[in-house]
Amino acid sequence: MLDARAITDPKSPAGPKSTAAISLGRVATVLIPVTLWFAPLSWEPKIQHVIAVTAFLIVAWITHAMDHALAGLAGCFLFGALHLVPFNIAFGGFAEPTTWFLFGAMLFGMMASKTGLARRIAYLIMLRIGSTYSRLLLGLIVSSFLLTLVAPSGIARVILMATIALGLLEAFGLELKSNVGRGMFLIVTYTAGLFDKVVVAGAAAIAARGIIENAGHVEVLWSRWMLAFLPCTVLTILIAWRYTLRSFPPEVPALPGGSAVLKEELRRMGTWSSAEKRAALLIGLAVCLWMTDFWHHTSPAMIGLGVGLLAAIPGVGVLDTSDLKKLNYLPIFFTGAALSMGNILAVTNTLDFLTKAVVAWLQPVVTNVFSSTVVLYWAGCIYHLFLGDEVVMLTTSLPILMKFAIANGLNPLFAGLIWTFSAGGRFFIYQSAVLVGGYSYGSFTAKDMFRAGLFLTVTEFLLLLIVVPFYWPLVGIVR
Repeated sequence: MLDARAITDPKSPAGPKSTAAISLGRVATVLIPVTLWFAPLSWEPKIQHVIAVTAFLIVAWITHAMDHALAGLAGCFLFGALHLVPFNIAFGGFAEPTTWFLFGAMLFGMMASKTGLARRIAYLIMLRIGSTYSRLLLGLIVSSFLLTLVAPSGIARVILMATIALGLLEAFGLELKSNVGRGMFLIVTYTAGLFDKVVVAGAAAIAARGIIENAGHVEVLWSRWMLAFLPCTVLTILIAWRYTLRSFPPEVPALPGGSAVLKEELRRMGTWSSAEKRAALLIGLAVCLWMTDFWHHTSPAMIGLGVGLLAAIPGVGVLDTSDLKKLNYLPIFFTGAALSMGNILAVTNTLDFLTKAVVAWLQPVVTNVFSSTVVLYWAGCIYHLFLGDEVVMLTTSLPILMKFAIANGLNPLFAGLIWTFSAGGRFFIYQSAVLVGGYSYGSFTAKDMFRAGLFLTVTEFLLLLIVVPFYWPLVGIVR
């Protein structure tokens, strides 16, 4: 019998990081910035000091010496307290629309979870697709993608889909480590982290969009982002589905009881409640506005925040004050701090200084649309190996990439989209909290993840080689 506690209380088999590793990270977080601050370098003093504080942030984020949000706030404080920039610039990222876009997205996820809307949508999709293992697996993947619009948090989607997968496993009469269990948990976990890069959903894509707009000085439409990756998304769903079926052939080909099992789950949920209907209406309104932003040009951030706030207004939405008190605000603080860091690097001309180092090796190899796609995608994947957290990976590298793009006649949107998409390519569990969340259920192994990650990362690259030069110009994205 499956442990129901695993649905809501997953535990990582790998265990917490060792005390020695944490202590070493904390020492490095102090030692490296202090060394950079006082080192007798030939750099301009202000730039050297900005780099020192930036190093504090990056090392703290890489080593997990402290919570990302706390490290970010400490870094913003140091930028201001050490008189490197004024207070309003040190904390300027908290006034960026992107920071509050994430807040709105988190309200979306809470709304869908509280009302049961996300779970109902997933069961309805699977009921329409079929009840054989093959069709149920496809239904899980499609549901995970569509729920990206409803529940932007990758971890939240993994937990939601895990709840459904555990129920299906019981109906199949199989264990977590069966081929059916391994296949469902593995592919739902991996694609949850990938799908929130192909649409502006989740902290990584939301932060990336803000940096591309601010540092790249280009308009980033929600609709254009989605259209740019639509062919990759559709093909990825089908390829991931076939890969899972081939790698993990099912012990039982069809769900015992067939579609009646899914219908019974929907029956238990009852008829659509008033709260579900209001949540569906609000989320549908936001999606419609996002998909038509090429026409009205309202910022996606303002749409997300506005509809998110509507969800908390008494009589209109479905959330109340107690729900807002339960919200985890730390990702918002982290995003604001990361954007502040990018702004500070720009206003102090530190970004120009760092860009020169990038130009030395990047400029000779980024010469046409094909070489640009190859270099940007694989450079992003390799950088992600060393800087595991995808949000940190994007927020620390995109400002420099945007500066390089502008200086070398490269479309910042073109470069930013490929770089952001590369963050979806992962081989190891440590590279994403979403992967850790799925792995913690104990169904698939790290070797399973490596094989799937390698296959899908190469697949995404091959798809980009076709989509970028031949399809992107049709939606207005050129090199």
